[in-house]
Amino acid sequence: MSVVLIVEDEQHIADGLKFNLEAEGYDVETAPDGETALELLAKNPKRSKPSRQFDAVVLDVMLPGKDGFEVARELRQAGQYVPILMLTARSRPEDILRGFEAGADDYVPKPFELAILIARLHGLLRRREWLRLSRSSSETPAQNALGEVFNFSGKTIDFSKLELRTGGRTVQLTLMEAELLRYLIKNEGRPVSRQSLLEDVWGLREDTDTRAIDNFIVRLRRYIEDDPSNPIHLLTVRGVGYRFVADPGSGE
Repeated sequence: MSVVLIVEDEQHIADGLKFNLEAEGYDVETAPDGETALELLAKNPKRSKPSRQFDAVVLDVMLPGKDGFEVARELRQAGQYVPILMLTARSRPEDILRGFEAGADDYVPKPFELAILIARLHGLLRRREWLRLSRSSSETPAQNALGEVFNFSGKTIDFSKLELRTGGRTVQLTLMEAELLRYLIKNEGRPVSRQSLLEDVWGLREDTDTRAIDNFIVRLRRYIEDDPSNPIHLLTVRGVGYRFVADPGSGE
């Protein structure tokens, strides 16, 4: 049984979600604010009872005290990579991108249809199960059943585990960071526009400031470039967007 934490300050919404998700077979706990959620999700919380292992978090953006963006960001900074489904009444593309940048894995705008929320939640939990199976597999990365390992310039991206391994260190990627890298790698050597990234990776087809994507690129460069200020893999194509080059020495 999957355990879900609902972080929602409007009690009637929290109670309604809890009732309906429990009817779907989930084990559900609720938190009225960000501080409570962070305490519940802490790996070693100072609480009288032991913390639970949550499989997913349904996180509202508009919370008293710390908002959903800050909660997501603090979780990722603390090394917590539980899937986050963000609920937002701020349906502007810029706000959705801000959620992804903070570490959310998916979003549902308010007001939402229950069936859509459940489907999105199920998708995140299914992805989490794939990761568990991958990590417990005795196969080598090259034999990974998902076929989602990419090697370049001494670096390895394991999309099934959401990991980037380079120089003896391992960087845990969010789902959105991994999907952005996957898209750029799939289009290796070709210029990819910011608008294409917004539409094909995040499914945002409304007018928005496409420069919002640049924050993600800056972070990815910190992961994959030896000198992020002088990138050789993730290049800027002036007036267009970006281009990924796996082997700069090949004359690409």
